[in-house]
Amino acid sequence: MTKSLDLGCGGTPRNLFNADEVYGVDVQDLPEVNVKRADLVLEAIPFDSDMFEFVTAHDFIEHIPPLVYAPTRRNAFVELMNEVYRVLKMDGTFLSFTPAYPHIELFRDPTHVNFITEQTFPLYFDNVNRWAAIYGFKGAFMIVSQEWRGPHLLTVLQKVPVPAPAATA
Repeated sequence: MTKSLDLGCGGTPRNLFNADEVYGVDVQDLPEVNVKRADLVLEAIPFDSDMFEFVTAHDFIEHIPPLVYAPTRRNAFVELMNEVYRVLKMDGTFLSFTPAYPHIELFRDPTHVNFITEQTFPLYFDNVNRWAAIYGFKGAFMIVSQEWRGPHLLTVLQKVPVPAPAATA
């Protein structure tokens, strides 16, 4: 039985992978449609670790600020990526669909505060470079695919084990 989680779903969680069970997280609590309430800028994803085969974020991550002070300095987007990694089962899939740089759609909406580029996932959250590790990222994703769909960047990532640190001489 496969399970999918849709982040920032409103009242209708998407089921892009035709999972058997579909859940959502939004700023409103709608238990009748399996949507739990959480402010993912400040709170953890309210589900158990290793619970989902799929996590999707459709027009959502551009609303998660990279940095907040609440009350101390936090890397909110990195923390969200840690949470996605935590709730996915090993080899699970994360799909991000977001307006991205350099398209004007990214900047037009004043609630878009996280500017994703073609390099964001492959350099910061992948299993090779993992540049976000210096900001507290604890996971690793293999980049399965990335393509433009108009002004949106569609990125599909797969949860993989965190690589061992390189040996030093």
